[in-house]
Amino acid sequence: MTRAGRLFATFAFLWLFALSALAQDKVVYHIDNAEAQATKGLRNIRNHLDVAPDTKIVVVTHAEGIDFLMEGAKDKKNPNIDYPSLVSALKARGVRFEVCEITLRNRNIKKDQFIMDAEFTPSGVVRIGQLQTREGYAYIKP
Repeated sequence: MTRAGRLFATFAFLWLFALSALAQDKVVYHIDNAEAQATKGLRNIRNHLDVAPDTKIVVVTHAEGIDFLMEGAKDKKNPNIDYPSLVSALKARGVRFEVCEITLRNRNIKKDQFIMDAEFTPSGVVRIGQLQTREGYAYIKP
C-alpha cells in the first residue's frame, strides 16, 4: 500500500470511529422538584435504559430537586419508594447523579447529608447548559 493509501485508510478509520462515538445517545434529565419529578424521573430513566441500555445519562438536580438524593429520602406520596436504593440501581447501570452546590449553599445543606451515589457540580443550571451545548446531550425534564 502506498503512503497516500495508508493515510487515507487511517483517516477513514478515524472518521468511522468518530461517527460511532457521536452515535451514542446522551441525555441529561433535569430535576428541580423532587416531590413532583423524582419518582417519575427515575422510572423514566429505568425504562429508557431498558430499551436503550447504551445511553449515557446524567441527572442534574438543583433547588428542591436535590431532596431525593439525601440520605433516607422516600417518596412522600408512597413511602414504600426508597430513593437511595432506586438511585443505587441506576448508578450501577452507569447513570450519574449530580447535585448543584449553589443550592447547597442557599439551603445551608452539607455534602455529607447525601447518599454516596451523589456527585456535585458547582452550578446545576450551568452544567445542564454545558452538557447540551458542549457535549451534545438531549434534554429531558420529567
